[in-house]
Amino acid sequence: MTKGVSERQTADEIILIDRAVGHDADAFGQLYDMHVDRVYRYIIYRVGSEADAEDLTQQVFLKAWQGIGRYRRRASPFVAWLLTISHNLVVDFYRTRKDRTYLEIEALAGDAAYNPERAAEASLDQARLRRGILQLRGDEQQVVTMRFMEGFEYSEIASEMNKKEGNIRVILHRALLKLRAILENEGVES
Repeated sequence: MTKGVSERQTADEIILIDRAVGHDADAFGQLYDMHVDRVYRYIIYRVGSEADAEDLTQQVFLKAWQGIGRYRRRASPFVAWLLTISHNLVVDFYRTRKDRTYLEIEALAGDAAYNPERAAEASLDQARLRRGILQLRGDEQQVVTMRFMEGFEYSEIASEMNKKEGNIRVILHRALLKLRAILENEGVES
């Protein structure tokens, strides 16, 4: 994608955001279409259940619509604001549901037909990683997910979390050290 196209899309999104802030439901609907898949992917990775992820995704956009007047453009993109709402709803989801048995192993459709053993191993690794991430503190989970699952830059994460970029790097470093220890410990116990 060329730089000009990217800037044009950003300008288009800014126009939609400005219209949505003015309570233009059609503009908000277009923003929904632009970001629903990314928000869903963020949530499904955190909760592991399609039904719960669909419910939470809808709640994110409902809260975003209700709070769109409070949205202020910053250095981070609009989707980062949506992912912050997503994070908060996932945290609430865990608080109300003390059960973590929802972590189910997802089938890898593409690879399974050709190499079921490798697909099963990859699925187990993904489940282990998800369980490990869920053992991190909330801010650590959010930084790891935003950096590695969503590809945000440090500056974008810092802006969205109201922290300094250096703090984000420290949080990520500590989270990765903890995650490595968790995964190594789980490997020993299995």
